[in-house]
Amino acid sequence: MLVLGACSWNACADTLFVKANGYTFNHKQQLQKFDAMLVDDAGKVVATGTQSSLQKKMPSAKLVDLAGKTVLPGLIDAHGHVFNLGVAESQLSLRATNNLTEALSAIAQYAKRATQQQWILGGEWNQAIWKLDRFPTAKELDSVVVDRPVWLRRVDGHAGWANSKALALAGITKATPDPAGGKIERDANGDASGILVDSAMDILEKVIPPQNDTELRIALDAALKQLRSVGLTTVHDAGVDAQSDKLFREYAAQGKLTTRVYGMIGGVDQFFDTVSAAGPVRSLADDRYALRAVKLYSDGALGSRGAALLAPYSDAPHTKGLLFVQDQQMQAMVRKAAEKGYQVNVHAIGDAGNRQVIEALATLPKQYGAETLRHRIEHAQVLELSDIPRVAKAKLIPSMQPTHATSDMNMAEDRVGKDRIKGAYAWRTFLKQGSKIPCGSDFPIESPNPFWGIYAAVTRQDHQQMPVNGWYPEQAMTVQEAFRCFTLDAAYAGHQEKTLGSLEKGKWADFIVIDQDIFTIPSKDIYKTIVLQTWQAGKQVYAK
Repeated sequence: MLVLGACSWNACADTLFVKANGYTFNHKQQLQKFDAMLVDDAGKVVATGTQSSLQKKMPSAKLVDLAGKTVLPGLIDAHGHVFNLGVAESQLSLRATNNLTEALSAIAQYAKRATQQQWILGGEWNQAIWKLDRFPTAKELDSVVVDRPVWLRRVDGHAGWANSKALALAGITKATPDPAGGKIERDANGDASGILVDSAMDILEKVIPPQNDTELRIALDAALKQLRSVGLTTVHDAGVDAQSDKLFREYAAQGKLTTRVYGMIGGVDQFFDTVSAAGPVRSLADDRYALRAVKLYSDGALGSRGAALLAPYSDAPHTKGLLFVQDQQMQAMVRKAAEKGYQVNVHAIGDAGNRQVIEALATLPKQYGAETLRHRIEHAQVLELSDIPRVAKAKLIPSMQPTHATSDMNMAEDRVGKDRIKGAYAWRTFLKQGSKIPCGSDFPIESPNPFWGIYAAVTRQDHQQMPVNGWYPEQAMTVQEAFRCFTLDAAYAGHQEKTLGSLEKGKWADFIVIDQDIFTIPSKDIYKTIVLQTWQAGKQVYAK
C-alpha cells in the first residue's frame, strides 16, 4: 500500500480525473459521491472529492475528463473459472436452444464447421428449459454425429452428455460401476444412456486430449478481453491447477493480467502438495495475482439432481443426490488446507452438502478457523433454515451468485418443494444476520457481466421482468447492497479489502466508467448497463 507520508502531493500525484459522476464507499463503509479523483504515478488513489479542491492541491496534475459519466470502483466477481471462460469462446454453446430439436440441429451445424476438431466439445444445455422432463441420450447425439466423439457439459457443469463414440473411447459399458460421488445414468436395459453426473464425468474427461500451452494462452487472452469489457477488475478463480498457475504468474509479472486474479487451488492433491510447500501467495506483481485459497467440493448441482439433500428430491423421491466424500474425508481435506494457512472455500449446493461443510469447518482449531482465514461456502444455495444462523455463528462467508437464482427459478422449487425453498437463495436472510455476501457469477456457467448479477440480486427477475413481482422478492437486495457484494464484500472475501473494493486513499485506482447511473435508473434497466472504460492501477485497459 502507498505510504502517504513518504512523498509530497507534488512528488506522488500525477493524474486528476475530473467531471465524474463518481460513487465509492468511504472508510465508514458508507456510499459517497465525488466528481474528481487524484491518482498517483504508482496507480493508487490519493483522494476523491471536488475538482476545485483537488486541483488547488495539485495544480500540475494531468487532467482526464470523464465527461460527466458514472464512475464506480472496479467490480469483483468472487467465483468464476477464467480458463473455462476463454475455452468456451471457441466451443459449441447450446445455451440459446429452446428444445432438443434445436439443440441437435445446432450440434450438426457446428460439427460440419469444426472439421479439424477431433472432439466436439462444449455444452451449456439445460433440459429444464427444453421441457424434456428427462435427460437427453447418446442415441439422440448419434443421430447427428456418429464419426467423432461428442462431449457436452450441462449448463451447471455438473453433468455431461456423450455420444456412443465418446462412451466407447472412455471404456464406459454396462459393467462400469458408478464411482463415488458420481452417477452413470442408465436406460431400461442398464446400459449407459449417455449422461454422466459429477465424478462420473472424470471417467470420460480423462480420455479427452489436454490443451497445449498455445491453446491455453489463447483461452486466457480471450477470457481477459471479455472480463475487462464487462468491468471486472478482479476475479476469484475457483479451481487453479499447475498449468493455469504458471500462466497467471507469467501474465502478472509481464503486466498482462488486466483483471486481477485471486486464485483457489483446485483440491488438496499433488499440485497442492507442491505449491503449498512455500505457503500461500498473498500478492504478486502489485496485487495482480494471489494464490491463498483452496477449492473443495461437497456435492453437485440442483439441476442435475447431484446436489446432496437431507431428504429426497420433491420431484424424484428415489434420490437425495450425492455427497462427494464422507464427513471424515471432508474434515481431513479442510484441515490439510487450513493448517498450511489457506482459506478453504467449499462448493455446497444442497442442504446436506451445506451442513457437511458447516460441520467440517467447525472442527478446525481456532488458529486455523474462519475468523482468521475467512473460510467460505461457495454457492450456499439451499440450506435447512436452522443451519443459516450457524453460518454466521461460525464466521463463515456465504459466497453466492445472484444469477443462479434467476436461472434456477424454472426448476428449483420443483426439486426441493415449497418448504425447503424458504432456505434457498436466501440473500436477505443472510444479510439480516450480518453475513457478508461476496457475489459472483460462476462464469462461464452464467454470464460474467456483473450488471446482470446486480440486476438479478435487486429484481429476482429474468430479463423479461418475470415473474412480475420477482421470484420470492422478500429475499432481494437493494442496489447499494448488491453493489457492495460485487465490491467491498468480494474484496473482503479475498483478504483484499485494504487494497481493493473502493476508491479510498491508498487503494489501487481500479475503476470503471459506465453509460448510466445504476443508483438512479429504474432497476429494470440495470442489466443493460454498458462499460465504456476499464482502468487498472490508474491505467486504461479497455475502451469501448
